[in-house]
Amino acid sequence: MPPHPKPSAPLIPDQRQHEIVELLRASVALSVRELTETMNVSHMTVRRDIAALEEAGLVESVPGGVRLIGSPRQQTPVERAPRTELETPAKQAIARAAAAHVRPGSTVFLDAGTTCEAIVERLLTISGITVVTNDFLSAMRLMAENVMAIHTGGTIDSNSGSSSGPLAAATLDALSIDVAFLSAGAWDLAHGLTTSETDKLTLKRAADQAAERTILVADSSKFGTHARFRALNLDELDLIITDGRLPEKERTRLEDSGIHLEYA
Repeated sequence: MPPHPKPSAPLIPDQRQHEIVELLRASVALSVRELTETMNVSHMTVRRDIAALEEAGLVESVPGGVRLIGSPRQQTPVERAPRTELETPAKQAIARAAAAHVRPGSTVFLDAGTTCEAIVERLLTISGITVVTNDFLSAMRLMAENVMAIHTGGTIDSNSGSSSGPLAAATLDALSIDVAFLSAGAWDLAHGLTTSETDKLTLKRAADQAAERTILVADSSKFGTHARFRALNLDELDLIITDGRLPEKERTRLEDSGIHLEYA
């Protein structure tokens, strides 16, 4: 990202949002962390500004960040490779915490995405498990280690390296899953776990229905944003595992609403 001077005095929302658009014109896509550091404001301030710009049709939220509407998709964090570089320490910590909820001999669902992919390495030492996933990279890693695995099939999304939709949901409907780990590009208290695609909505709901326990694994950089379609309310989840950078005010709001949280 090209160097950009931090503002010497607080900006009003319109000024901040103009600044975000200018930064995105130079860099196409930016992570929430890059924007907070460049503009010297809080994560929540940046998320509110992104939400306002998204409502105005100028930008689009992507996992861990934001891009300009109309920017070439291959240059943004929607694709798998760039997203693997976002929030890596938090994802590894969340993966360790998630694996502690898996018992030997259980059947586990892993959603698509880099956070769920990080869980794979933590599952390799747990005996007798079966892993169900819609993620091709996770499936290939499990196959290489001779772990019992089931791929859901379904409509292929080449950007995310995964599949979803009604066919994938039908596979999940035929299974009994002990714990399902769901990923999220956007989550907050008001809107719940949201997604921008109906195929992913269908798959996440099917995984929740098939599982005895459903756990959301999502780093705090994705909190406070929302997409078009609500997959689940947060209080429908058995647990949310996130990192310790979630602001104290937001922790209190979530916990007061009866949401079960674990901080990795």
